[in-house]
Amino acid sequence: MHPPRPASKTAPKTSAAGAGAAGVNGGPPIMPLASPLMGKKKKPFLGMPAPLGYVPGLGRGATGFTTRSDIGPARDANDPVDDRHAPPGKRTVGDQMKKNQDDDDEDLNDTNYDEFNGYAGSLFSSGPYEKDDEEADAIYAALDKRMDERRKERRELREKEEIEKYRMERPKIQQQFSDLKRKLAEVSEEEWLSIPEVGDARNKRQRNPRYEKLTPVPDSFFSKHLQTGENHTTVDPLQGNKYGYLGGLNTPYPGSMTPGLMTPGTGELDMRKIGQARNTLMDMRLSQVSDSVSGQTVVDPKGYLTDLNSMIPTHGGDISDIKKARLLLKSVRETNPHHPPAWIASARLEEVTGKLQVARNLIMKGTEMCPKSEDVWLEAARLQPGDTAKAVVAQAVRHLPQSVRIYIRAAELETDVRAKKRVLRKALENVSKSVRLWKTAVELEEPEDARIMLSRAVECCPTSVELWLALARLETYENARRVLNKARENIPTDRHIWITAAKLEEANGNTQMVDKIIDRAITSLHANGVEINREQWIQDAEECDKAGSVATCQAVIRAVIGIGIEEEDRKHTWMEDAESCVAHGALECARAIYAHALQVFPSKKSVWLRAAYFEKNNGTRESLEALLQRAVAHCPKAEVLWLMGAKSKWLAEDVPAARSILALAFQANPNSEEIWLAAVKLESENNEYERARRLLAKARSSAPTARVFMKSVKLEWVLGNIEAAQELCTEALKHYEDFPKLWMMRGQIEEQCENMDKAREAYNQGLKKCPHSVALWLLLSHLEERVGQLTRARAILEKARLKNPQSHFQLLSFCLILNFTPLPDSSSKGILWAEAVFLEARPQRKTKSVDALKKCEHDPHVLLAVAKLFWSERKITKAREWFLKTVKIEPDLGDAWALFYKFELQHGTEEQQEEVRKRCENAEPRHGELWCAESKHVLNWQKKTGEILALVASKIKNTF
Repeated sequence: MHPPRPASKTAPKTSAAGAGAAGVNGGPPIMPLASPLMGKKKKPFLGMPAPLGYVPGLGRGATGFTTRSDIGPARDANDPVDDRHAPPGKRTVGDQMKKNQDDDDEDLNDTNYDEFNGYAGSLFSSGPYEKDDEEADAIYAALDKRMDERRKERRELREKEEIEKYRMERPKIQQQFSDLKRKLAEVSEEEWLSIPEVGDARNKRQRNPRYEKLTPVPDSFFSKHLQTGENHTTVDPLQGNKYGYLGGLNTPYPGSMTPGLMTPGTGELDMRKIGQARNTLMDMRLSQVSDSVSGQTVVDPKGYLTDLNSMIPTHGGDISDIKKARLLLKSVRETNPHHPPAWIASARLEEVTGKLQVARNLIMKGTEMCPKSEDVWLEAARLQPGDTAKAVVAQAVRHLPQSVRIYIRAAELETDVRAKKRVLRKALENVSKSVRLWKTAVELEEPEDARIMLSRAVECCPTSVELWLALARLETYENARRVLNKARENIPTDRHIWITAAKLEEANGNTQMVDKIIDRAITSLHANGVEINREQWIQDAEECDKAGSVATCQAVIRAVIGIGIEEEDRKHTWMEDAESCVAHGALECARAIYAHALQVFPSKKSVWLRAAYFEKNNGTRESLEALLQRAVAHCPKAEVLWLMGAKSKWLAEDVPAARSILALAFQANPNSEEIWLAAVKLESENNEYERARRLLAKARSSAPTARVFMKSVKLEWVLGNIEAAQELCTEALKHYEDFPKLWMMRGQIEEQCENMDKAREAYNQGLKKCPHSVALWLLLSHLEERVGQLTRARAILEKARLKNPQSHFQLLSFCLILNFTPLPDSSSKGILWAEAVFLEARPQRKTKSVDALKKCEHDPHVLLAVAKLFWSERKITKAREWFLKTVKIEPDLGDAWALFYKFELQHGTEEQQEEVRKRCENAEPRHGELWCAESKHVLNWQKKTGEILALVASKIKNTF
């Protein structure tokens, strides 16, 4: 054994270095020595991304460098570039270097410098575009956008003015000639015909063109050029070689062309093969309509006549089509000679083509082949002349003795009435069961003979309702009752017999029997299993109403009005039935429906109102008053029924009766504002001003309301008591300061007294209390406009527009004062569209009116604007139609009635003018700018609707 070797000097280092390894090998790990850097914190920028533009080592001067080996060997300016397909000017290294230098250099020449803007290009375009540059550009862009928005309104206004100025200086051709085109309406027919025709300004060659002549090329031309092979325009490269073959354009081997139309071995066309090809094509076309088995033509026996309707031409049509149709029909006749429509179609084809005799021969041959066909015999009788037609019909009767149509045709061919009767009686001997023959025969007889014949007819045809009813009309009362009883026995399921029986009893004064007969009819028909159709019975009642059988009509309505209706749907359904009857002109039916509805619903105010309006529009004054008396007895709290009754008496100039009705209304409704005001109006309209004052004073004490105070002020105002009116107005405003009409009246009274400052003060105070009153803003604006303060008027309207953004009246007035066109796209109000139509130039009005109708199809102002537009263009019929549409949609618009009346005064007759006036009086309009300006004027307070209509129409000027 050897002694252990002493440790070397490097042992500690090895131990320290292998501490980690010792730990790995399983021994205890050796801890490293403590370092002075271990206690320091980690730098915060470690692990973060480097800032933009950071180059490692640049701060201490450790910059990188590039050697030739990095960029490759140096290249001469004349060396070609790597791109072999480079365009000219870029194919050498020098060209591309020059191009890049030109792109990088900025143009700093003095010619590119501007004193205000600087250089045209960017001085720093070659520098890098970094994030701060992007942020700066975004800030500048936001500033530019903000500045642009601040100047946007002025710029758009300036652009609009420039466009309008441009259009005024350079109008369209259509606008330049619009005034001249309007003057064409004054050109007379003689002046129009004397206008010379425009000559043909073309030259002689254009006026007389030479038509191109086309001549077909003969076959010899083609054969000649096929034989000729010497004239060539191209030389084969193989031609002229030392071998001397396979050269040139012609193949030297005869017959080597493609076999077809060429004769083998030659260059000539084979005409025989052309003929064979043509025959083959014709055979293919014919085989498409041929049967593959027998070779006969295939024909649909049911549908070929329909095809013939499209094939048969009119006279002078295509001859080939006629021949095709004739050939097809001939094939049909030969295939099935006993088919009647084939003969009829053939005859009609010949008739259409003008060959009438051929048609007659064909149809007569058809009668021989089809002797049992009615249609063939009737067609033959139609094609034959008079006497021959009679012979044909006689022959048809021998073959078809039971044919009704042939007998009717035979009677039509006779010109003498006796001969007609003879033919029909002969027909009735053979065909006694035909209702048509009996009706035709009875029409030719006198009443007494017709009655006898009908007695026989009902025996032969007991199931014909028409014959029974016709006989009953010709009989006396007693005999008619017997006839109808027999008819009911033979036909127990028909309702017309029962209704006729009821009409018969009514016509003879037995109205008490009408209801019984109708009730029996319903019971009998139910027993026989007949379903009662309510709509059919109501139609029968309408027919009875139009025939004058009022009691029968009312009985039918009472019997069937409640059949098949649910209990909760009765009122709605009955009101619809009544309106339907009124629309059909059956007024008694509607009156019966209302009467039955009032019996079922005696306490329904709406039913009484509908019935009252029906009597007002379609009944008499007595019937209306009787109905209203019953109505107020059942509905005493319905104020409108009392007022309608009082107004009816007042219109009949029965003032005491109207007062008594209003007195009863006071008892039923002691504190009703409407009844108080109606009583005041009744007294004031009849010049009983003191009684009206007393009533108003009593109303102010017992039932004080804002309307009562307003009527009190209005009465004193119109009577000229200005001081009393002002006192009442002041008293009313103490209690009802939020009622705008009181402020309006106060301001208008001050305006009438020429106290403009007090009027302005009244309007301003009213606007403080009622800022949403449209009329108050307009009155204040008009006041400022009257005194010449247009700027203040604009400011008031602008403020009103801000307070009431949804009101179109302020916007319209604002636009009219500022004199610019409103923008109707921002609102759907028709009054703005109507005004926009006439603020356009005349050529653009029609387009604007179409846009207005699309936006506001059923608005009365738009319809009125269209009517005025047609009126301005002197289209009288269309203008009248649109005026009628307007007053039908909105009868309460007084301006429409005034314009309509003005239109009829200029272009209508006296009857049309009177009709418009009466319709306006019945409608009693209360709205409209022009209408209210006159109807609410203090000087016109007692004028009727017709007088106001004439007054407004007289003040309308045709300025549109």
